[in-house]
Amino acid sequence: MLSIFLQISLALLVVLVISFLMRFLKQPLVIGYIISGIILGPFFLNLFPNKDTLEIFSQLGVTFLLFIVGIHLNPKTIKEFGKISLITGIGQFLFTSIIGYFIGILLGFSPLTSLYIAIALTFSSTIIITKLLSDKDSLDKLYGKISLGFLLVQDMIAILIIIIISSFFTQGNITNIIFINLIKILVIILILSFISYIVFPNLNIFFTKSQELLFVFAISWGIAVAALFSYLGLSIETGALIAGIMLSMSDYSAEITSKLKPLRDFFLIYFFIFLGTQIILGDVSNSLFQILIFSFFVLIGNPLIVMILMGILGYTKNTGFMTALTTAQISEFSFILVLLGIKLGHLNSNVLSFVSLIGIITITASSYMIIYSEKIYSNLSNYLSIFERKKIKENKNKEINYDYLLLGENRIGFSIMKYFLKSKKKYLIVDFNPERVRKLKYQGIKCILGDASDPDFLEDLKIEKSKILVSTIPDKETNLMILGILKEKNSDTISITTARNISDAFDLYKAGSNYVILPHFLGGEYVAKLIENIKENKKEYEIEKQKHIKELKERLKEGHEHPKTQK
Repeated sequence: MLSIFLQISLALLVVLVISFLMRFLKQPLVIGYIISGIILGPFFLNLFPNKDTLEIFSQLGVTFLLFIVGIHLNPKTIKEFGKISLITGIGQFLFTSIIGYFIGILLGFSPLTSLYIAIALTFSSTIIITKLLSDKDSLDKLYGKISLGFLLVQDMIAILIIIIISSFFTQGNITNIIFINLIKILVIILILSFISYIVFPNLNIFFTKSQELLFVFAISWGIAVAALFSYLGLSIETGALIAGIMLSMSDYSAEITSKLKPLRDFFLIYFFIFLGTQIILGDVSNSLFQILIFSFFVLIGNPLIVMILMGILGYTKNTGFMTALTTAQISEFSFILVLLGIKLGHLNSNVLSFVSLIGIITITASSYMIIYSEKIYSNLSNYLSIFERKKIKENKNKEINYDYLLLGENRIGFSIMKYFLKSKKKYLIVDFNPERVRKLKYQGIKCILGDASDPDFLEDLKIEKSKILVSTIPDKETNLMILGILKEKNSDTISITTARNISDAFDLYKAGSNYVILPHFLGGEYVAKLIENIKENKKEYEIEKQKHIKELKERLKEGHEHPKTQK
C-alpha cells in the first residue's frame, strides 16, 4: 500500500488534471473535485483503501468552511433575517418531507424507506452552496444572507434528526438524551459568548502587532471549539459554525476570513474527493425511473416550495428565485442519514446507491443552476410574476427621474452620498442592507432597500432617466447588466461603475461605462493630486489633516471600517 503522503499527492495530481479539463470545458471546478473522488474511489483506482486520513482532511475542510460561514453570520445578520430563514427552513423541510414521502409510496417503496428518502431529500448542502455563493461574491447579497440563514436552520434540523436516530444505538431514554445534548449546546454558547464579548476585545493589541499570532489564534479557536463539541458527543459542524459566529462581531473578523480562505479551499478539495469516494454506483439500473423522479423533485420541487414561501412573505420574484435555487441539491447530511438507517437495519444497502446517484445528479445540475442563475432568471422572469405579491418588502420605487442615483452606500458610496446631499439635486440611494437603510431613512436621507443585481428592480427604478448613476458594487456581472439596460434604452445617463481589477475595468469601459472606479488605486491618485496642488506648504497639509480626521470620525460613527489587509 502507498504511503499516506503519496496517496495525498497522487490525489492532488488527479484533481489537477480533472480541474484543467473542467476549466477547458468551462464547467464548475466543484464537479471536477467530485469526479476526481469517484475516479480515486473503490470502483476505479482505489487509491484510499484506508480512508481515515482522507476523512480527517475532509473534516478539516468542513470545519474551516463553516467557521468562515459563522463569521459572516454575525448576530445583526441573524436578527435581520432570522424570521424569514426560520419560516423558509422549517416550511421547506415540512413540505418536501410530506410530498417526498407520498412520492416514495407511489413509486413502490415501503413507508419506512419512503420516510428516510423523503427526509434525506429535504437537506441542501451548506458546504456546496456556501462555496458557490462565495465564488460568485454573493454571500453578502440579500438572497445570499437569506440562503445562509435557512441553510443554518436546515442544518440544525438535520443535526437534531441525526441525534434522535443515533440515540437508538445507545441505552436510555431517547427524549432525555436529546434534552441533555440541547442543554450542553446552550451552556457552551453561554460560556463562549462570555469569552467573545469580555476576553477577545482585550486581545486586539496583540493581534494588531502580529498577523501570524492572529492566524494561529483563528485556527486554534475554530478547531478547539469544534473539537469540544465532538468531545461532548455533539456535531463538529455545529461547533465550527458557533466558533465563527462568536468572532463575527470582532474588529479582526474580515482579516481572519481572508487569511483562512486558502486553507479552507485546500482542505475542501479533500472533502469533495471524500464525497466522491463515498458514492456507491451499485446496481441501480432497475431504479433509474425512480431516481429521475426524485432528482426532478429536488431540482424543481424544492425551489418551487421556497419560491412560494418567499412570495407569501413579501419578497420579490428575483430574490425568491435566487434563494430557491440554493435548495436544488441534497446534502452531505443526506448520506449520513441513510448510512445510519442502514446500520440500524431500517434500510438495505441499495438505498445508499439510490440516494448517491440522486446526489450526483442534483449536485451537478444545481451547481450550473446557481452559477448561471442570472441568465436563467432573465429567460424565466416573465413567468415568475405569479410568485410575487403586489405588496413586497423590497421597496419598489414610485418616483422616477432622479438626477443622481447611487447604487451601494458603503465605504466608497458614503463620500458620494455626502456630495449628493450638498448638491441639492434630486437623488436616490439604494442599498441591500436593511439596517443601513433604516438608519439613513431616520436621518432623513432618501434611501430604499433593493438588490441592484435584480433586473426587474432596475427596470422599476427607471435608471435610464437619471443624469448620473454611480454603482459602488464591485460585481462585474451586475455592472454589465446596468450598462446593458442603459444602452438598450439609448440613455444619456453618465455611468460610473466599480471594478475589482484592471481586466474588469476594461470590460466595463468596453460596455459603455463613462468612468470606472478602482478602489485600490484611488488613494495613490488622490495623494498625487494633493502633492501637486499644495506641494511643500505644511500649513495646507495641516488643514487637509484636520478635514480627514473629521471625516474619519464621521465614518467611525456610521460604523464604517477599512478592510483588513495582510502584512
